[in-house]
Amino acid sequence: MSFEQASLLILLLAMLILFSLDRIRIEVVSIAGQLAGYALGLYPADQIFTGFASPVVITVVEILLIVQVLARAKLFDSLAARFAAARPSRFKVIASTSSLAGFMSIFMNNIGAFAITLPVALRLGTVLTIPRRQLVMPVSFAALLGGLVSLIGTPGNLLVSNALTKTTGTGFRFFDFAYVGLPVAIVGILLIAFRVQRLFPEADETPATISPAARRIVVERRIPDVSPLIGARLSDCPARFAIKPYALIRDDNFAFGPLDQLVIEPGDILLAEGADATFADLAATQALTADAHALGLQPDFTRIEAVVMPESTLVGSRVRSLEVFHSRGVAVTALSMRAPRIEGRFLDLQLSIGDILTLEGPRAAIAEALEESECLPLASTAPAEPALLSWRPFALFACGIAASAAGLRPDVAFAGVVLALALLNHLNIRQAMADLNWPIIIMLAAMIPIGQAVASTGAAETIAGWLSLVVPITHPLIGIALILFLAMALTPFVNNATVAIVLTPIALEFARAGRHAPDAYLIAVAAGASLDFLTPFGHHNNTLAMGIGGYRFGDFLRAGWPLAVTSYGLALLLTALFWL
Repeated sequence: MSFEQASLLILLLAMLILFSLDRIRIEVVSIAGQLAGYALGLYPADQIFTGFASPVVITVVEILLIVQVLARAKLFDSLAARFAAARPSRFKVIASTSSLAGFMSIFMNNIGAFAITLPVALRLGTVLTIPRRQLVMPVSFAALLGGLVSLIGTPGNLLVSNALTKTTGTGFRFFDFAYVGLPVAIVGILLIAFRVQRLFPEADETPATISPAARRIVVERRIPDVSPLIGARLSDCPARFAIKPYALIRDDNFAFGPLDQLVIEPGDILLAEGADATFADLAATQALTADAHALGLQPDFTRIEAVVMPESTLVGSRVRSLEVFHSRGVAVTALSMRAPRIEGRFLDLQLSIGDILTLEGPRAAIAEALEESECLPLASTAPAEPALLSWRPFALFACGIAASAAGLRPDVAFAGVVLALALLNHLNIRQAMADLNWPIIIMLAAMIPIGQAVASTGAAETIAGWLSLVVPITHPLIGIALILFLAMALTPFVNNATVAIVLTPIALEFARAGRHAPDAYLIAVAAGASLDFLTPFGHHNNTLAMGIGGYRFGDFLRAGWPLAVTSYGLALLLTALFWL
């Protein structure tokens, strides 16, 4: 093994570990790896930033711009109202909302499909009294499954198609992925819609299963003079009041000492965690009180929950620094967190992807702040009418899809859609560019030259040689089964675009070693990279679902492993049937 090959493998391993730990922002890890690759001599200076000009990256940017318009069109609001009026069965609601997410994911990125479908699913769940945990995870999984079907369903599909074009001169057509992806998506959606009612029944002891209001939150509340908590020790709070105390503040200073020796006094401030309904009951009995909001008497004063999206500017910020809310008179009164450790005071808590904020303030101010900070409201911030002529963006997008399916390059086809949306005043390109999910775009562009180095340095050939000593990769079915397994093993820990970039050169080397056409191997890479059901951190959709639905880590394993096993077997069978 040469120095370049060894250094490349070490660099990739280090980046994959940093991606999976989620401690450093993904764009920082990607740029650092990109520059490290140049410093190690893996590619020349004129190739460092070639990823930013890649048709794959350009197409992803165009799709994200279009999704911003589609999300504002609110085409599905009236459909949700009509569906709820029909009072369908619970299975039909779960399967239908999941199918909607899967269908939309065929034509846009997975996060966009999840974000557009989620409010519809939650609205139906509220009207039809369906537990939130029976709705959120299926919608997340369905959005991932829908990405299997088309060329633009996920960046991984675009990447393998681009690699096939460079290898054979012809890439995959728009719906070539559907031969494998569509049956897998249909079976997967039906399977999770059937299983989720048994996995998360209404009688589940987990509070988050029963209602959205039972989600566990962290709050800071004052002890009034008539509170029944007065005289209680902090160690008694879990058993007597169903809350977990983290800190006791007295005269603006922390009260230190063992929990069984700290006694609550009038005027103290308690930082604690518990169910939302528990704190509501404590407030009703004057056991705990929140500071009155200065704007609480305004007619449009409201209370709204919102989730921190992956592209949100709030990720990594502390509650005290959220000027986007404070400057508009919006108070953050509670926080449902993914972080296992609670330290300091409420204002010191740090936000991460999937955290849920409870906001109080004027309705219009909250809506404006959420739009600026790119957070997703879990309840409508304003009873807005559906946008006028909301069908136009969808019609234009359909034209772009048709042009791409007819053979026009996707980046060219969707550039025409973006131009048409801008000319019709549906899209402000300058503002929309500022609102893009730039960390994902930067990561994708920065990883492309590193992925190309896997092939150019001979690392792919070396890895294929190692694997050939263990399994007979020259047999096409065994080689495809191994590639599919590797992709599914990696994608729960890193994003699917990175998996596609890393495994594509190896898949091409498998095909070359066995003197087979590379199509089947690349289909296996694309499929495996999207079958991410086992962890809440492999894909942002699952991270958001964990926070919104109140799931535990083990819930993804329980729900995901039958789906992963079924999808693996079906994808392997269909790949062999249609592509070998």
